[in-house]
Amino acid sequence: MINQNFLESSMKLFQYYKILGEKAIAQVPETALFWQANEDSNSIAMIVKHISGNMISRWTDFLTTDGEKSERDRDAEFENDVTTRTEVLELWERGWACLFFALENLKSTDLEKIIYIRNQVHTVLEAVNRQLAHYPHHVGQIVFIAKMKTEHAWQTLSIAKNKSQDFNSEKFGQPKTRGSFLAENLSK
Repeated sequence: MINQNFLESSMKLFQYYKILGEKAIAQVPETALFWQANEDSNSIAMIVKHISGNMISRWTDFLTTDGEKSERDRDAEFENDVTTRTEVLELWERGWACLFFALENLKSTDLEKIIYIRNQVHTVLEAVNRQLAHYPHHVGQIVFIAKMKTEHAWQTLSIAKNKSQDFNSEKFGQPKTRGSFLAENLSK
């Protein structure tokens, strides 16, 4: 039961961070997708290339091959050579589709199986947790850059500044439910 709950919860978290990234990307003008603060920083497009490359490498043949595929060119993921919003979104969708396909096909009994990432042993549970830490880190970077590049036009993806009390009053004015923060945000 706990293993199945973990898989369902992981799926919801991944879905939430996918949606969060999409909502941030949708708010920026196309040129902002390729903006870099300096030579050592990444653009939104580069971050998307990296997330997608990582997902395709990690989640393809997840239970049977090393998560670092020989055909992956990680260094190329950090080249700012994507030129359109369409390309960015295609990369985004390709990576997430690979992840969700792998997760949907996992069984609760798979969580204790051993897999490898760069020849390092992980249980499936550890590997899922590893990616649950990795992808939100990069989605946060996307949100941060998007917020900077939309300036005053930014539509918050969370509780607006100086609106916490209003938000809490609304929530505490409702009966207790078994709902979750994730379910609320996935349905928007």
